[in-house]
Amino acid sequence: MTLPDFPGCFSAADDWEAIPAAVQETIELWFEGEDIEVPDPTPLETLARDDAYEGGVWMLVDIDTTRLTGPSKRINLTVPVGALRTIDAAARVHHESRSAFLTRAGLALARREQNQ
Repeated sequence: MTLPDFPGCFSAADDWEAIPAAVQETIELWFEGEDIEVPDPTPLETLARDDAYEGGVWMLVDIDTTRLTGPSKRINLTVPVGALRTIDAAARVHHESRSAFLTRAGLALARREQNQ
């Protein structure tokens, strides 16, 4: 398997059911010891038009990105109570912890500002 958003990263599996675990393991190894951000996924439509992938079979696989970013660091934040309620409600909708939601939201905003 070729993993287009991770240059030089590839994997293999003996059957279809083993693919998600093989991909997760391969990507974790790709990130091991590296201080790099998880790339945004390339739209499937873009990849499908690339001649390098002609004749292949496409499969989308969810990746647990929390296992790719290295150790966590505990911090203290001061947040207005109303804002905290809104943040917690949004985190629940996304099935995330408060920390995961704030991290994802903060990184998304930082990336958007970098691309402007």
